[in-house]
Amino acid sequence: MLAITITLVSAMTAGEPLTFVNAGLSGYAIRVGVDPIPAETTAARELQDHIEQVTGCRLPILDDASSQGSGKWIYVGRCVGVDEALPGFAWDALGRDGIVMKTVGDDLILTGGRPRGALYAVYTFLEDVVGCRWWSSTASSIPKKPTLTVPQLDVVYTPQLIYREAFYRDAFDGVFAARCKCNGHFERVPEEYGGHYEILGWCHTFNQLLPPSKYFAEHPEWYSEIDGQRVAERAQLCLTNDAMRAEFVKNALEWLRKSPDAGIISIAQNDCHGQCQCAACRALEEKEGAASGPLIHFVNAVAEDIEREFPGVLVETLAYTYTREAPKRVKPRKNVIVRLCSIECSFAQPLATSEQNATFRRDMEAWSPIAYQLYVWDYVTNFRNYLLPHPNMRVLAPNIRFFVEHKTIGLFEQGDSGCSCSDFPELRAWLLAHLMWDPSRDAGELIDEFLDGYYGSAAEPLRAYINIIHDAIERAGTYLACYMTDTSDWFGLEDLNRATV
Repeated sequence: MLAITITLVSAMTAGEPLTFVNAGLSGYAIRVGVDPIPAETTAARELQDHIEQVTGCRLPILDDASSQGSGKWIYVGRCVGVDEALPGFAWDALGRDGIVMKTVGDDLILTGGRPRGALYAVYTFLEDVVGCRWWSSTASSIPKKPTLTVPQLDVVYTPQLIYREAFYRDAFDGVFAARCKCNGHFERVPEEYGGHYEILGWCHTFNQLLPPSKYFAEHPEWYSEIDGQRVAERAQLCLTNDAMRAEFVKNALEWLRKSPDAGIISIAQNDCHGQCQCAACRALEEKEGAASGPLIHFVNAVAEDIEREFPGVLVETLAYTYTREAPKRVKPRKNVIVRLCSIECSFAQPLATSEQNATFRRDMEAWSPIAYQLYVWDYVTNFRNYLLPHPNMRVLAPNIRFFVEHKTIGLFEQGDSGCSCSDFPELRAWLLAHLMWDPSRDAGELIDEFLDGYYGSAAEPLRAYINIIHDAIERAGTYLACYMTDTSDWFGLEDLNRATV
């Protein structure tokens, strides 16, 4: 990570490096606490396994109870040596994922927030210091060197994006996701690798929680009024109806009682338009100046009711299509996540500066100061045809930086999870994971690193192809939507011939 790498480079001049393994031999041991959490046990084992793969030397793992006398230690997680070396440390500031990599005398500390920080510290150390790379769930590059030296380290890093999800099929693999420091809903990260966020219902839950097949016949007034008629097909709920909200909350609480550890529940509009046009909903929408007004009023009320029984649960909703524009008066409660969706944008031009994305930029700038928990649902593939070239790699890093600069703390990058053979899915998953962990990274350097490491001798022609398609769409100025039927607007015969030489 660039921010970390800068620290490492400067730290290397601060003192003599430590030699952990010399010609395959070592006087070091890995030390954990007496009762480590599962992810810290995994962190110690991953460190042990990878150092052995690199050097041929297998360091023992000892806990505080069995570690008598002096020695040279690599501390992993929270243990006595860490607490003694870091008195008064602000652990809460690390959140769930923040890391600490610090040399103290002859020892090294690899720890962090719980549950994932120590594991992420180990993976960061193995990647940035030792040189290990995990390109996919099945491909890696592990250096071979019988002597392992480590510079003086003093790194404390907490990612601003607390929720990071690369929505690609291979990235669902739990071990690979953990090594890429992804922790989203669909990434199957087991508890021993730190677990992951779970969003109960995932999204578009209005009809899940209040199914028309059960309720519409008796309570049509709970559903959208459109052109004077109450309808349930391709429609939403009547968000100003208090009786509907009472039943809706009852059902949401039943969900949570069955899954009390979920942490987040989705209270989100159906995947269509069809908002209610009744007099009360229309008046509230006019008062708020946006269709998101009735939605946020409703979600706030639901979130307040949920908070009484589940004070730690966050309530997630969408700013999506007709609700993307922020309301003028109401603000989301602190336990409400607003997930702003970029589905209408052009994905060949940066969100922060291009005229093609001016309305999304306006909406981001309006939500940012009022949403206490702001997430983004970003679209990074062509859903119409996964196999077509989709030249958006040059905007991925600036777009993520734009999100973070506007206080985004969660990011779902929706890629082509429905297909394993598409437009560089392994590269995209790896690239996005690294950019979400540290948005200051240079995307071009990351792409080059992946191409060289994953494709080997094929890297150069693939790099040329990627540049050809990106140069082509930049010249054409095409509005690159996430539903493109073909490439004829931007990929002409001359570029096509160059790309297929």
